[in-house]
Amino acid sequence: MTAITRQSKHKNRIREGSKAVDVVMYLIAAFVILITVYPMYYVLIISLSAPEVAITMKVYTHPIGFNINAYKVLLKNADYWRSYLNTLLYLAPNTILPIVLATMVAYPMSYNHLIGRKILTYFLIIPMYIGGGLIPTFLLIRRLGLYNTPWVMVCPLGVSISSIILIHSAFRRVPNELREAATIDGANIYQVLIHVYLPASVAIFAVMAIRALVGTWNDWYKAYIYLPKRDWQPLQLYLRRLLTLESTFTEELSEQEAKELEDYKLAIAQLKYAMIIISTLPILCVYPYFQRFFIKGVMLGSLKG
Repeated sequence: MTAITRQSKHKNRIREGSKAVDVVMYLIAAFVILITVYPMYYVLIISLSAPEVAITMKVYTHPIGFNINAYKVLLKNADYWRSYLNTLLYLAPNTILPIVLATMVAYPMSYNHLIGRKILTYFLIIPMYIGGGLIPTFLLIRRLGLYNTPWVMVCPLGVSISSIILIHSAFRRVPNELREAATIDGANIYQVLIHVYLPASVAIFAVMAIRALVGTWNDWYKAYIYLPKRDWQPLQLYLRRLLTLESTFTEELSEQEAKELEDYKLAIAQLKYAMIIISTLPILCVYPYFQRFFIKGVMLGSLKG
């Protein structure tokens, strides 16, 4: 019995892991963190290095020739901050509107006795597999009068079929007993939605919100196609224009700013990285807050019962 007991304990130790395994896992985690964080740190130290060093990209551990002229130039550039403000203005409607509209569609579909529920489901699923393409969409945008207006960055994203399906899946997981209990207590359909379904689906709403925030912040293609007017272009399109056409920023510099920079090419090489740092800060601040909801959102629908 003693030998069997010792063997059982030994198996439990192996099953639970050992210090060697823990060390290996920590080393792997540290390596993953390093290759994830270092590129951002690399951009930061280049943006703080001297322009003649930044253009060579031979900076690896710390800034060489500490220089913040790039940040000074960005603070003075009105076009950059205008595009920054445009992106911030697009964030709120592109985050709230799809969630609200998707909830308005998904909530009635969660009722089994809804007339035409199957037809509505097929009506939503078909466009997910069959789309008109870029040219029909472009013609539709022009016909609706959205072309070259800031509304083109908001209205086409107002209804998201994938969001409807996600919220519908979350609502279907809410026990019918909760809805029936709320109805017995005198709650109407709107009160059931607000006090029963929404609190039970916070995780999926958080996942949708962060996905919309990141998607809107990184989006430049839609503005590139439908928004030629620079006054309403978002930040990422301005950044793309700087990265692809270095002379664009040079032409937009005033004479006073030009005198402050000894060499345009060296300054632009540093400006790229400074702009990346400033443009990424908001998402870096918001993302960790929503991170705790991701596991719940990913596991949505994986377990039933």
